[in-house]
Amino acid sequence: MALSKAEILDAIASLTVLELSELIKDLEEKFGVSAAAAAVAVAAAPAAGGAAAAEEKTEFDVILLSAGDNKVNVIKAVRELTSLGLKEAKDLVDGAPKAVKEAVSKADADAAAKKLEEAGAKAEVK
Repeated sequence: MALSKAEILDAIASLTVLELSELIKDLEEKFGVSAAAAAVAVAAAPAAGGAAAAEEKTEFDVILLSAGDNKVNVIKAVRELTSLGLKEAKDLVDGAPKAVKEAVSKADADAAAKKLEEAGAKAEVK
């Protein structure tokens, strides 16, 4: 019996962040693709639109570039900024560079980046 698209989406929606991350890795390995490369190609297409590029950006991503020397404080800061548990926050910090917050306002993104940098991490707002 084949699963419907809605059933698959419901199953994915019920996964934890860690389980979803592992699922993505498994899919990348099985099909020989990279989710990051697809995201870059999708993001590049609207920028080529001309009019879309002229609009002011209203949503920003906070990217953790590296944990720095004080990894424990960075993990604590990530937990404060997100709803991640200890293990998920540690995995995010260990897997840097990764997005900590996505599609937030400029003020929220700057505040989050500042908090990460105060904890000893290197962060960037994109």
